[in-house]
Amino acid sequence: MERFAVGGAWVELVQGDITRSDTAAIGNAANSMLMGGGGVDGAIHRAAGPGLMEALREKKRELRGGRLPTGGAVLTRGFNLPAKYVIHCAGPIYDREVERAAELLANCYADALALCRHHGIDSIAFPSISTGVYGYPLAEAAPVALAAVRDALEPEGAPALCRFVLFDAPTLEAYQNAALTVFA
Repeated sequence: MERFAVGGAWVELVQGDITRSDTAAIGNAANSMLMGGGGVDGAIHRAAGPGLMEALREKKRELRGGRLPTGGAVLTRGFNLPAKYVIHCAGPIYDREVERAAELLANCYADALALCRHHGIDSIAFPSISTGVYGYPLAEAAPVALAAVRDALEPEGAPALCRFVLFDAPTLEAYQNAALTVFA
């Protein structure tokens, strides 16, 4: 594990299974329809149980057009997960949003951290949003994600812990390389 101090908070980089994270909240790489999917989203839905899908159906009723805008985030309970909350982030599909991809991806992390502050959540674990089936190149996404978290934590210092739980060694390595610049 690597740790970086940022504005009174900590950012950690680890390899592992986000569904087992002991943080108060976990981030989910969700789709705009909030209906579950593959990858991280599917793993979180399986681990959380059917209550998560019911909660998302309720959330959809509150959203304009029943969709979470790309770059946005919403909060639900964690149900059967160790984490009390899940913050669902609708990351950009890289090929569709090339020109705005970095802005939209950064907004996912910023919105998630704003939800943490609003709800008094002191720790969150994030996956690498949009780098799976959404095709965002890891080498481009990692510095965007880390810089967005750094920029949100520096003035606020909350939540106290932001952990990136990365699924495999190549993803962890991309984030470690990006951290050398972002946290220099």
